[in-house]
Amino acid sequence: MSGDSTTGDDATTDGPTEQHPVTIGSEAELDDLLASHATVLVELFTEGCSVCASEEPVLSGVARTTDALVVVCNPRDDPALIERFEVRSVPTFLLFRDGDLVARRADGFQSVDDLVELIDGATA
Repeated sequence: MSGDSTTGDDATTDGPTEQHPVTIGSEAELDDLLASHATVLVELFTEGCSVCASEEPVLSGVARTTDALVVVCNPRDDPALIERFEVRSVPTFLLFRDGDLVARRADGFQSVDDLVELIDGATA
């Protein structure tokens, strides 16, 4: 994704402050992120899925408006993810809190408000 802006102030923060979704390609990468971030929202998607593609600006909005780390992953890149999370359709959204799966949505398009509500409900 593009649109990276550098102001100089962001470089002085203590931890990662992702304002855009982070793309990963493996179960090991996901596990590393789950170990290092309190709240992680994951979208499992596939190339060519029009609903998944329409989620891109939504996920950017969620990343900018919440403290959750937003991650996107094509589970076909690491089939262990399909088995681990029993992925049957895409997009599938997984919400983790302190490394534990606390919510799952696999029912089509989700708006920024839908996903923020999911995050807020699980972290309250």
